[in-house]
Amino acid sequence: MSVTIRPATGAQFSRIHGVGGYRPTRVIPNSEVLNWIDSSDEWIRTRSGIAERRWAGPEESVAEMSVQAAGKAIAMSGISPEQIGGVIVATVSHLKQTPAIATEIAQRLGCGTAPAFDISAACAGFGYGLSLADGMVRGGSAEYVLVIGVERLSDLTDKSDRSTAFIFGDGAGAAIVGPSDTPGIGKVIWGSDGSQADVISQTQAWDTAFAKPDAVNGAGDEAKWPALRMEGQTVFRWAVYDMAKVAQQALDAAGITADQLGAFIPHQANMRIIDSMIKALKLPAEVPVARDIVETGNTSAASIPLAMERMLERGQARSGDLALIIGFGAGLVYAAAVVTLP
Repeated sequence: MSVTIRPATGAQFSRIHGVGGYRPTRVIPNSEVLNWIDSSDEWIRTRSGIAERRWAGPEESVAEMSVQAAGKAIAMSGISPEQIGGVIVATVSHLKQTPAIATEIAQRLGCGTAPAFDISAACAGFGYGLSLADGMVRGGSAEYVLVIGVERLSDLTDKSDRSTAFIFGDGAGAAIVGPSDTPGIGKVIWGSDGSQADVISQTQAWDTAFAKPDAVNGAGDEAKWPALRMEGQTVFRWAVYDMAKVAQQALDAAGITADQLGAFIPHQANMRIIDSMIKALKLPAEVPVARDIVETGNTSAASIPLAMERMLERGQARSGDLALIIGFGAGLVYAAAVVTLP
């Protein structure tokens, strides 16, 4: 006897229903960074575009920032936490190996028994989560999915490293993905290049760090807490030349041209990279571009939803506009898509 499995059925299309962000209260201006490294405000601004960044305090944990951001996204979407059928948290800075921080966040938000899990895709994490959420909604495994990008990169920043000490910030951004009558999330163009995995990486594994005799009390150079290292010029070239092509692929896959966009929201990694991508895409001058990096720094997985929220709050972009988003970072990994703004 032949038996056929009943297939799951979901919405024909999905979209972002709400977005929210959380920025730590402590502001770190470039003038404070200059106490750590031999540099200047002009050098930092010219090299990166960053004027200040936010660093989390003791009470602003990965979980707490995520809950605050998610609460705003849920409120904007007009749903209740009980309707959320999945919680995806993209982060590289939750320092506890297990359990996934997503489970704590889901419980604190009141999401019932919704599946909850973490993903590690660095600065492309929000795009990866968006693709997973889109598939869950359209595949029928969830009606609404909460996607969070959150980082406490201050925990992984070496203040003595002149090449990275000024770059990273903390924060959380969240989005609710749910059913839609019309396409609201284009095909996500995502991928990786593991041959360049060492271009952006943690300086040492946790077992290596804590195997050293002085690791606990921090004595000696070899006992330094693991931090992030980056080959800046290599990353810059890769982002400028390869990521503009990925962004164009996302436009093509969505059947959208650059002049039809209402916003361009790239990962907030470097202002020069953003400007180079604008030129490569031949983006019309009237299309607003996210430049949240000036005030927030590089917040990795949180940068796109944080920038999206800020553009909507300030009226730089409007609900219903089409936005091109693209994230790229350690791995090397990337994810780009055209989305309808909530």
